[in-house]
Amino acid sequence: MRGAGPGGARLRQSARAFKWKLPVVGHCATLSAFRERGARPCRGVVRSSFRRGVMPGLARTWARHGGIPRSASSSQPKSIPEPTMSSLKDMYRTLQQDDFPERMTISFGDRTLVYRKRTWVIDGEAKGLRYGENPDQPAALYELAEGGLELGGVTFRGPGQGLVSALTEEHMVQAGKHPGKTNLTDVDNGINMLQYLTARPAAIILKHNNPSGAAWSDAGIADALSKAFWSDRIAAFGGAVVLNRPLDKAAAELIAANYFEVVAAPDFEEGALDIIKARKNLRILRIPGLARLEEVLADAPFLDVKSLTDGGIVVQHSFRNRIRTVGDFLPATATSKEGVTVTARAPSKQEAEDLLFAWAVESGVTSNSVIFVKDGATVSIGTGEQDRVGCVELAIHKAYTKYADVLAFREQGCSLYELKQKAVADATAAAALADIDERTRAAKGGLIGTSLVSDGFFPFRDGVDCAVAQGVAAIAQPGGSMRDHEVIMALNEATPQVAMVFTGQRSFKH
Repeated sequence: MRGAGPGGARLRQSARAFKWKLPVVGHCATLSAFRERGARPCRGVVRSSFRRGVMPGLARTWARHGGIPRSASSSQPKSIPEPTMSSLKDMYRTLQQDDFPERMTISFGDRTLVYRKRTWVIDGEAKGLRYGENPDQPAALYELAEGGLELGGVTFRGPGQGLVSALTEEHMVQAGKHPGKTNLTDVDNGINMLQYLTARPAAIILKHNNPSGAAWSDAGIADALSKAFWSDRIAAFGGAVVLNRPLDKAAAELIAANYFEVVAAPDFEEGALDIIKARKNLRILRIPGLARLEEVLADAPFLDVKSLTDGGIVVQHSFRNRIRTVGDFLPATATSKEGVTVTARAPSKQEAEDLLFAWAVESGVTSNSVIFVKDGATVSIGTGEQDRVGCVELAIHKAYTKYADVLAFREQGCSLYELKQKAVADATAAAALADIDERTRAAKGGLIGTSLVSDGFFPFRDGVDCAVAQGVAAIAQPGGSMRDHEVIMALNEATPQVAMVFTGQRSFKH
């Protein structure tokens, strides 16, 4: 029966009401609980407002001006041409004019750094980057070619240590087309994280310069890549895969079965290249240094430069992870007027290994961020939030959604979204959806027994209360909050008790 009669109406209502029934702990009102109070996503509000005639004037203006209100269209700079539909499609395939100089020189006190622009001959055309952050932004890639820098007794990374900036046509096993900025910065951030994960085969999938999934595994690179992919298969779409071991045939099969923009590996085992070359627009990079990052990067910092809107710049030493072994974690203790508070439980061996792995991945995630990890693989990554508890809530919501999506994909052959659409009018789909909902809530989105890292301290206990309610087993965070003792007490009072260690180091990234 497909939605006929009273039962069909109930099925449709059930499908529309499908949501995670997550607990509210203190200030920890989850996104799903927010929806249960009658809230709707902003997109729905705007859409319904147009439909109901709340903003008819704006709707008419929008229609007259092709989607841009008159006040907005009249203020557009004349130097920016109005795009057409054909130009919108062409801009992703067009190389921007590159007017950047071949060499760039920076004087740093009595030191001079010389940079050389990187270009590649692809399809007979010698060009550099296709474009920058967006298709209408010209960009160039420079490699440090000459000079060295030392500040305050610290020697910075010098010439001859390039990886992404040193790419040549020889490294581009398959180019497809000239790379854009984000193709290479994603690979670079993958290298940034992998430099702390050299002990085991590790794989990181990145989108928009953040990891969508990461894993390491003693079982080999294919197992690591599979775990990284399934931790968030939807976000992996169109991403960059970065590996620290040669790509084997099993890993190649996974890549060929899905859509990625870039694959970077130190090498490719026999037969693996033939498999992934079937993806004609896939950029395939052979970067031998990925297999020996400890040697190539030598734990030396680089000069981190940020340009300001007013034309100025901020320079800083790059972040260097101080947690290289589980022995580098610090005991979580806090002193307050009540005395000294100490965590009642230390992490188990597996929990400590997961915290070590997660803290390495944390170095490449935009702040505020938290990461849930289990058995050497990310379960959920919360990134780019303005408040710590909101970041935990977001990661929890993502975990439930991704867990249910994997069940839907493996058992029903469709995404969770597609299953919800089918369930509106299909009794079989609605029953499958209800079953997935029940199992997802029972498993708490795969969060039971996870380890959690946070790039900054918890200013209040609400964030850890959220995590504890979902079954987290261990936490690592910088420490240093005025309320560290409250956070420790929250973990000691939990049943079962939750372990926590301090990193003694913040890991913000912006």
